[in-house]
Amino acid sequence: MNTPDRTPAWPIYRRLVGFAQPYRPLLLLALAGMLIEAAAGSAFMKLMEPVVNETFISRNTELSLILPMTIVGLFVVRGIAGYVTDVCMGRSARSIARDLRVRVLGKYLRLPGLRFDSEPVPAMLIRLGSDSDQVANAAVDAAKVMLQQSLQILGALAVMLWTSWQVTIAILVMAPPLAFLMDRVAKRYRRFSHRVQESGARLMQAADQTLNNQQEVKIYGAQATEMARYGALADENLRLAMKVESTRSISSAVVQLMGAVGLALLLFLAGREAMAGRLSAGGFVSLMMSMMAMIPALKQLTNVQNMLQKGIVSAERLFAVIDAEEERDDGASALERARGVLEFRGVDARYPGQTQAALQGISFVARPGTVTAIVGRSGSGKSTLIKLIPRFYEPEAGEILLDGRPLAEYRLTDLRRQIALVGQQVMLFDGSVAANVAYGELESADRDRIRSALDAANASEFVDKLADGADTGIGSKGGRLSGGQRQRLVIARAILKDAPILILDEATAALDNESERLVQDALNRLMPDRTTLVIAHRLSTIEHADQVLVLDEGRLAEQGTHAELLARDGLYAHLHRMQFREPSETGAA
Repeated sequence: MNTPDRTPAWPIYRRLVGFAQPYRPLLLLALAGMLIEAAAGSAFMKLMEPVVNETFISRNTELSLILPMTIVGLFVVRGIAGYVTDVCMGRSARSIARDLRVRVLGKYLRLPGLRFDSEPVPAMLIRLGSDSDQVANAAVDAAKVMLQQSLQILGALAVMLWTSWQVTIAILVMAPPLAFLMDRVAKRYRRFSHRVQESGARLMQAADQTLNNQQEVKIYGAQATEMARYGALADENLRLAMKVESTRSISSAVVQLMGAVGLALLLFLAGREAMAGRLSAGGFVSLMMSMMAMIPALKQLTNVQNMLQKGIVSAERLFAVIDAEEERDDGASALERARGVLEFRGVDARYPGQTQAALQGISFVARPGTVTAIVGRSGSGKSTLIKLIPRFYEPEAGEILLDGRPLAEYRLTDLRRQIALVGQQVMLFDGSVAANVAYGELESADRDRIRSALDAANASEFVDKLADGADTGIGSKGGRLSGGQRQRLVIARAILKDAPILILDEATAALDNESERLVQDALNRLMPDRTTLVIAHRLSTIEHADQVLVLDEGRLAEQGTHAELLARDGLYAHLHRMQFREPSETGAA
């Protein structure tokens, strides 16, 4: 399937160049180095005329030492100028890549939660990694090659015009077909570069899924299936990459062929001029060297299209993130600490592109010091409801109020400061125990507060046994700790935050009995005096909840206490019987 060009390349490149503005002094210094480099190269080519005429024809002994020393001097100057150019351009390119990575990551963190449902994290990592590097290559490295080789060509052309304008103008008839070729190559590069990068993203996503789920892959004997899927994606990536390579190779060969034709034309015309007495032997050598210098420069200009077009495609992908609509945060009301009265009024929610609403007409009130349990079958809307409270998602209709005011009236940071979250998927970071507990806005917490939070979360008993106590590193995602230990650190973080609203997504569901007892005991210390909402998968954990919300296909099917709902013998009672039927049958057996 051919991917059409979305945006003309020049506006994208012009915007991209804007990221180089902070580094203008470095780039101007690099440009000066390029000009000196090109001037020195042109001077060397022009110097060949007196070298040949004076040394080999006139046999001028006075210049036999001066001319070689002049050549050495020119190459010393050219080497210094080239070093300055490389260092300045390299620093600029790497700095632009750094700036883009930081800006795009910051933008991702300001995007709505729906973005993370539609774009897999591996695709985001490609944008932050290879796309940022490709953009730096396009913005600076490709520009460096283009400028260097263009100046080289202009310098060689100037020497040729100076030496024999008649021959030079005759050779310039090659320019229009060469320009046409390079334009066609640029368009083809851009089309296939985009498809190669999209293919690379799919490759990484497939590998990420396979490696993260390696246990399931092995247990279900899916190695062959996963390898076949990955192999097909790799074959597609290879096919597209070879199209890029064939484009580069063919265009390079055509440029060299045109250069050879130009060189043959030069030999013919220069011979005619020499026979007419208008061109010396030294002038011919100078013309020849200038033409020979132009051919590899033209070849490099063609080859740089690959780098440039990949960068343009990557820039387009990054700008799509940078230009994406951010989370709505136009609330003006400051909120130091909420009382915690949370009210849903006729709330509807819908995922983009879905005909059926995820939530419909949800209304309830959760008050401080109470526990609201949310239950229902898989896909009933439990997680969607919870994600509306910190405004990860926005409701389609209705409103959610905190202390009597709509959530949208509060500043987003102030709203989220009122919420602590403890879920099944424990999120810890590669750092120390203390850094993971005192995370984000809590990082200024003193050691005594951290210690108290660890004690309250029943985490001190294992933290004290670690090599460096609370300063011990826990590895990526807390990989050096058990599931129960990780869960208690997250509870310690929530205790340290001391937020008036607590959201629990069945924090003990995946734990063994001992770990569950310790975690539940820690939660019991955390919950009093807060507005607590619990997504409950195991109904036995919510028997003492102040109210239970039973969701079914996005609607609030039932509401009441555990005892009231069992007595009503409706959906909740049915779910309760289904969950406890198997253990009772096992016990009877």
